[in-house]
Amino acid sequence: MSFATIRERAERRKGGAEALAALLPPVAPRETLEALGDDRALAEMARRVFCAGFAWNVIDAKWDGFEAAFLGFDPAALAFQPDDFWGALASDARIVRNGAKIQSVRDNAGFVRGIAREHGSFGAFLFSWPSSNEIGLLDLLVKRGSRLGGNTGQMLLRSLGSDGFVLSRDVVLCLRDAGLEIAPEPKSKGDMAKIQARFNAYAAETGLPYVHLSRIMAMSIGENYEADRIAAMGLGET
Repeated sequence: MSFATIRERAERRKGGAEALAALLPPVAPRETLEALGDDRALAEMARRVFCAGFAWNVIDAKWDGFEAAFLGFDPAALAFQPDDFWGALASDARIVRNGAKIQSVRDNAGFVRGIAREHGSFGAFLFSWPSSNEIGLLDLLVKRGSRLGGNTGQMLLRSLGSDGFVLSRDVVLCLRDAGLEIAPEPKSKGDMAKIQARFNAYAAETGLPYVHLSRIMAMSIGENYEADRIAAMGLGET
């Protein structure tokens, strides 16, 4: 199935080409990735990890406390904190007191520092990574980061401004409807390679950024959400 067919279906569901275009998220210039501070990269990792399996509005409401408790997410400052510092966070009411997720911040501070030593900054590393190999980047997040697999990693990249897809239920449904032979919940390397190849083909066909391809696909199938619901979804897809 060509992407033109998918887009036409989305346009019909949303009331025309202009209405569909109005529902597409803004795409940040890639240069903003180069300017990304390592502290903001680590902060977003923490936000996405703590949001996983938890009410996002609770995390957002406590975020100032997270920033204070984790020293502004300065990777260098956190790297020199003793075990007692991390142990005390398990009873710190300013944050959500989940020991495994607290430990992930410590681990990811080391991850960010390591990438920064290799590439100058975490943002410069993201800037140099092509959207045509998002699955490679997701794999690296799993191997070198902590608790950054699956949807968490995809949402992290989206929130940092990296141009890529998010494999929501409806995006996967669209891919399968288009004839791509993948599992309903694709996780294998083979399925992910097929997904990347299909997105690369659609990008070549349309010239659209991957974030727009992903959102259009989500709006082309499944439940037909109203515009305000789509806007409320923010970074994600239906």
